[in-house]
Amino acid sequence: MGSLIVVMHFVRRGSGKPLLLVHGLGSSISNWDPVIAGLSAEREVVAVDLPGFGDTPPLAGEVSIATLTDAVEEFIKSENLAAIDVVGSSMGARMVLEMARRGHGGAIVALDPGGFWSDTERHVFYWSIKASVALVRSIQPILPAVTANAAGRTALLAQFSARPWKLPAELVLHELEGFKTSKSLDEALRSLAYGPAQQGAPAGALAGRVVIGWGRQDKVTLPGQAARARELFPDATLHWFDHCGHFPHWDQPADTTDLILASTR
Repeated sequence: MGSLIVVMHFVRRGSGKPLLLVHGLGSSISNWDPVIAGLSAEREVVAVDLPGFGDTPPLAGEVSIATLTDAVEEFIKSENLAAIDVVGSSMGARMVLEMARRGHGGAIVALDPGGFWSDTERHVFYWSIKASVALVRSIQPILPAVTANAAGRTALLAQFSARPWKLPAELVLHELEGFKTSKSLDEALRSLAYGPAQQGAPAGALAGRVVIGWGRQDKVTLPGQAARARELFPDATLHWFDHCGHFPHWDQPADTTDLILASTR
């Protein structure tokens, strides 16, 4: 495993009990901007760029959910953050649930995790995201202009947000630029969709608390998949976000902040 690990870029904000944030596919640290201030008012927030995303170089070997999770665990070890509470979004949520399955001792909050789809949903997820990525990559030169207005944000992010027109233009621009600059996006997408299935944790097997949050209007990881998540993680608590798409920390930042703090306090 050691040969695959890279030095991960990260930032720290605030003070108090440490809290680690793990972003999703094509994203970076900035994906958490809507909740960083609220979280860091009570906690020392540590946000990382996963290998091949943001400012962290890609892994030298295979890019998969397993190896990306290995990298996060190695980062936790290298920073002496054993049993840190961890929050993940989308692919990052799939990864933090894998950490819980492996026996991580801190609390885990997984926001709209991937990996709980049916075979049909798996194909729809992969090809719809692949098409979205291709579109955004093709219009990179005009992205600043498109994302600067509410109509443009709505057209580009209707799949990801229940209220894309309300999102800050800078947040949207940075997120969509990541579709072009993330070196590991394509490999990670394929692994997320077609790699080994998500394994669960039988009742009584979890070392720490696990909370799964889901947006009721999520069009990426569909709300119906929450039932499969509960079957595989029967000790987890399920929390629903109303009027919310794939990123609760975008569509419902105050409620997401409250859930994270309450679940890890």
